[in-house]
Amino acid sequence: MPASQPAPPSPWVCRFTVLLAPAASVLDVACGGGRHLRWFAARGHPVTGIDRDAAALATAHGLGELIEADIEGGPWPLPGRRFGAVVVTNYLWRPLRPTLLDSVAEGGALIYETFAAGNETVGRPARPDFLLQPGELLDWCRAPEWRVVAFEDGFLDAPERFVQRIAAVRRRGSATGAAPGRYRLDGV
Repeated sequence: MPASQPAPPSPWVCRFTVLLAPAASVLDVACGGGRHLRWFAARGHPVTGIDRDAAALATAHGLGELIEADIEGGPWPLPGRRFGAVVVTNYLWRPLRPTLLDSVAEGGALIYETFAAGNETVGRPARPDFLLQPGELLDWCRAPEWRVVAFEDGFLDAPERFVQRIAAVRRRGSATGAAPGRYRLDGV
């Protein structure tokens, strides 16, 4: 792919875009050049992207709110803000887990996809610090306020990689007897 052409969005992210309310705000964590910011902005969602790489963020100029921040070594740049979706791909910093989950508004979605244990046998990343353990994302979303809509933990080709991914919705405060949420599985 030519350097001037942005990478396509993740099929997992595309598939679970249906979980978002129309015009819901989206936070893309470690957004890089903005492939998911482009995807969501083109569908009418206000977008916010965070990355520590100023050059990568520059390629996403004009898409929405862009924040250059070291979220591993510095303070979280969006304290108290909540979004209709939090999207994370190809990134893992476990100390950020509570902050990411808290950044999803009631009724909003967490769409997460990154490398998993086993990836060390086929390439990078290979350090355990950067690889999810079996079922780890499920464990993140076990609290009663979360409804897991989809989860996968396995191997993909082209390029070869082990991945784990989840799409989960933060339930709205529900009254007894409320109708269950209808979370579409058929993608966009």
